[in-house]
Amino acid sequence: MEYLLFLLIGIAGNVIGTLVGGGGLITLPTMMLMGVPVHSAIGANKVSNMVSAFSSFYTIFRRKELSWAEMRSVLLVSLVGGSLGGVFASFMSSQTLTLIAIVLLGFALVMSFIGGADFGDKENFTMNRINGPILLGVGFYDGLFGPGSSTLALYTYAHQKVTYMKAVGLSRVGVFAMCSGAAITYIATGKIEWSLTLVLMVGSIIGAQIGIVLARKVKANQVKILLRVVTIVLILQLVYDFFTQL
Repeated sequence: MEYLLFLLIGIAGNVIGTLVGGGGLITLPTMMLMGVPVHSAIGANKVSNMVSAFSSFYTIFRRKELSWAEMRSVLLVSLVGGSLGGVFASFMSSQTLTLIAIVLLGFALVMSFIGGADFGDKENFTMNRINGPILLGVGFYDGLFGPGSSTLALYTYAHQKVTYMKAVGLSRVGVFAMCSGAAITYIATGKIEWSLTLVLMVGSIIGAQIGIVLARKVKANQVKILLRVVTIVLILQLVYDFFTQL
């Protein structure tokens, strides 16, 4: 029964995570409520996200909806940002990190109401002097703290007016890069409960593939609403966490 639940939360978390980010809102709290130690829960989440993100962006790449040039730039920037964030994380308090998350997501939410969450019809994404540093910052934030990083990435791609499917693919590339370093660290330090992680991984891969199928069917206005709802839920969860830390 326990393994079945891990499978289901992996599916649910990655369906949501693939569409608009924020899948960790489902997976992490559920695992911790079931008594999984926090480091094991985070480690399982990072490893399963790394594998499921790879499966989803590879599916999109195989259909020629992503180019290697686009993927390469996002991989590099996300990996560098995530690694730097991980280094700096030890120097900042959890309260500070939570406050940063609230501010960033709040800003993204405000921008969405003034046109920042409208995906366009551009078929190609080019890294430039504006979106490059922003995506580096998203990677840095993920390495520091994490919750909402893929949601922030989707807002960034929406601002560049690329298609929604392109944004989904690129955001999953970023998740893969950002989670890889953390996953390797958790594996190397022996924090992984492999039976739990493997079940969660299977559910995450299934959820990611379902998410891709749904992403091809949802309409632009539905994506915008869902993105805002997930952002608001993330902000409320982080505000609660912030005040419980006082």
